[in-house]
Amino acid sequence: MKATYLLILGIFFSSLSLKAQQKKSVSAADQKMNTFINGLLSKMTLDEKIGQLNLLTGGEATTGSVMSMDVENKIKKGQVGGMFSFTTPQKIRKAQEIAVTQTRLKIPIIFGQDVIHGYKTTFPIPLALSSTWDMSLVEKTARIAAIEATADGINWTFSPMVDISRDPRWGRISEGSGEDTYLGSQIARAMVRGYQGDDLSKYNTMMACVKHFALYGAAEGGRDYNTTDMSLDRMYNEYLPPYKAAVDAGAGSIMTSFNDINGIPATANKWLMTDLLRRQWGFKGFVVTDYTAVNELVDHGLGDLQAVSALSLNAGVEMDMVGEGFLTTLKKSVQEGKVKEQQITNACRLILEAKYKLGLFEDPFRYCNEERAKTEILKPEHLQFAREAATQSFVLLKNANQTLPLKKTGTIALIGPLANSGPNMPGTWSVNSDLANTASLLDGMKATLGANVKILHSLGSNLIADAEYQKRATMFGRDIPRDSRPEEDIIREAVDIAKKSDVVVAALGESSEMSGESSSRTNLEIPDVQKSLLQALLKTGKPVVLVLFTGRPLVLNWENENVPAILNVWFGGTETAKAITDVLFGDINPSGKLTATFPQNVGQIPLYYAHKNTGRPLPDGKWFSKFRSNYLDVSNEPLYPFGYGLSYTTFAYSDLKLSKSSFKPGESITASIIVTNTGQLAGKEVVQLYIRDLAGSSTRPVKELKGFQKISLAAGESKTVTFKISAEDLKFYNSELKFIAEPGDFNLFIGANSKDVSTIKFTLR
Repeated sequence: MKATYLLILGIFFSSLSLKAQQKKSVSAADQKMNTFINGLLSKMTLDEKIGQLNLLTGGEATTGSVMSMDVENKIKKGQVGGMFSFTTPQKIRKAQEIAVTQTRLKIPIIFGQDVIHGYKTTFPIPLALSSTWDMSLVEKTARIAAIEATADGINWTFSPMVDISRDPRWGRISEGSGEDTYLGSQIARAMVRGYQGDDLSKYNTMMACVKHFALYGAAEGGRDYNTTDMSLDRMYNEYLPPYKAAVDAGAGSIMTSFNDINGIPATANKWLMTDLLRRQWGFKGFVVTDYTAVNELVDHGLGDLQAVSALSLNAGVEMDMVGEGFLTTLKKSVQEGKVKEQQITNACRLILEAKYKLGLFEDPFRYCNEERAKTEILKPEHLQFAREAATQSFVLLKNANQTLPLKKTGTIALIGPLANSGPNMPGTWSVNSDLANTASLLDGMKATLGANVKILHSLGSNLIADAEYQKRATMFGRDIPRDSRPEEDIIREAVDIAKKSDVVVAALGESSEMSGESSSRTNLEIPDVQKSLLQALLKTGKPVVLVLFTGRPLVLNWENENVPAILNVWFGGTETAKAITDVLFGDINPSGKLTATFPQNVGQIPLYYAHKNTGRPLPDGKWFSKFRSNYLDVSNEPLYPFGYGLSYTTFAYSDLKLSKSSFKPGESITASIIVTNTGQLAGKEVVQLYIRDLAGSSTRPVKELKGFQKISLAAGESKTVTFKISAEDLKFYNSELKFIAEPGDFNLFIGANSKDVSTIKFTLR
């Protein structure tokens, strides 16, 4: 007994000693970095410090209308701290050689890129990736993206985009993870881990840049770059947590948002960038603006370029993207006493620290290995994983009479403007994709199905009746050639093909650039000309499957009522075509679940599941009740709720239990439920846990996601799924912005989506 006790003590003190050594080691590493940076800063002139705050574009692929000029000469003058949209080891080595051989202090450049959902191997758009509800999958997509991007010379990505959005009119909803705070926070952590790994100095990791800080997804009217106005309650409880989750995960940089926040644009908002981000959250990295965001403060009405550049720096922004306001005005502002040189020194320090952590001072060319570029990009295993990720992201919205999966026999009519458009498959924000060599759905079906299935193809309709609108919707190489014949003739041709087929696959919806940046829409229905085609195809009496391409929730009332099967495939990346074929023909059973609510019409927007009750809520089961919170013309319900998604099999939930009905802070309870695959096929189900605080010091949402598990079940198999709940899961920011859990009663819900749930009550004492 005594020997056992001494052994335990020995292990305990050995553990303490190891932790002390680790802490000492970390401190030593920080001290080494600080010594190096201090020495470098002591040698730098004010001009050289300001030069480090300047981020220019290399001009290969940009996201704005301004281009950087005379870049090589500026590098030689020490006026460039970073570059983006500049790729390949050869080009980056050339630029880096100028920086480390032809400048006085030989400070290397950091190279960034919009690696949003994969690099050359492109994964599903972020909204689609979130629909997998699989954090290991999400993290692996970021890991592969980092491997490929760093192989091509890039060490900094402007991702993840963690903006919560509850307005599908906003095109950039496609670039985020949907409407939910909890899920968005989990994905933010996973993406940062995937990009940065456990050591930024490794040759195959890259620094993440969390964007857009902050509240960009709440732009008024869903109009891009627009203003936001939000209470602190909503800000802290609903919109800020994913940014904080990314910061807590160790993200190296933050990007400012374009919008103003309660009257102060984010890029000049000292409360946001300094008080909240640094003092409250303890962020240690650097802040970069979005594209020309400093210059745009002039149009916001905050002053001329010198004034707004000083405002941004003093607010807590360290790097100016493309606009060069810092480069051209900060020295004058120092001379006039509008900016302190120490503020510039502090900003420069953070950028130098990032370069140090990336290992660039040790080896400026660690990301310029041409062999890696040849062997680690578009590897077969990367492409295979992209195909798997796409299949997991697809959401089956309807499947009447088991229309899907299709049989690999007979004749199929593949019809629609998105049936033979490879460049649209990767989706928006796929600036690094090889669009010319991306397979279309037609290509993918032919390659996958071979001679077993006869495929007849027809355009069926133009993307949009209005030719000018279609031009705006097919920019950046995503063109879908128009058919100049009358629409009636184009549709008639498609109908003739449909009549010769056993089943019709209609590839319809948005083009990739109908969502994304500067792609806001007020009409969220499928374009009229495509709907006319769909109506004509249904009149043939043939089974019709709608393969829906979209980067946002759409209004699909008519389609839901009339089309037998609807498979939402979003935009699935490089391997979209093969992935769609895998799911359509049953090689993969769809398991995606929506992460953004689909409304019945735009008049319901913003529409999201975690809303608060009013003092006059509509009674359960009612469509309309006078003097209650509802509409005259449509119910309050969505078309498809958050968390919704079908499978080729069916699942039943039963026997919801709690380990105990009450607990105190410091304790926990366990909720369990039995999930059974009641169908004939193996499948995956996302089991979702929601909680409602029934009485609080401030109003609380009717449901909040607090946990989820994605499980696999064979036909007929049952599993007991458990969730542990503690007081930490019940915390929120009260009216005094204290993060607390209040004693009282709570409802706990578990189910297949936010609407179809089983309920049980517990108490926090």
